[in-house]
Amino acid sequence: MVAPHAVTEDMVLNGYLIPKNASINFMVAEMGWDGKVWEDPMEFNPEREIKMMPFGVGRRICPGLALALLHLEYFVANLLWSFQWKAMDGDEINLEEKQEFTMVMKIPLQAHIIPRTRD
Repeated sequence: MVAPHAVTEDMVLNGYLIPKNASINFMVAEMGWDGKVWEDPMEFNPEREIKMMPFGVGRRICPGLALALLHLEYFVANLLWSFQWKAMDGDEINLEEKQEFTMVMKIPLQAHIIPRTRD
C-alpha cells in the first residue's frame, strides 16, 4: 500500500460515487496480481518489477543513487532559496498530525509561492 491520496472532485468510478476529499489508497500488491497487466501474475518473476525500481536493489544497485539523491537535495534547496513560501491567505500553520497509512498533517499545508527578487 502507498500513502493515501485525497480525491479533488466528486467522481463516479465503476458506478460508485467517490466524493471530493475522500481518502483513497492504492493497494500495490493487488495491482501486481492483475492478469490484464501481467502475464502469469502469481508466478515469481522479479524481473517484471525492474521498470518500477529505477536504481535497482541489492548488490546490483545503481552506483549513481547517492549522486541522484544529492541532486534532489540541491533541487529542493534551490526551490527554498529561489522562492518565498507562505501559508495561503495568512493562515496559521497547524502542525497537528493524524494517523492515516502514515502520519499526516491534520490540516494539509497549502503554500503560496512567490519568486524572490534578486536585489
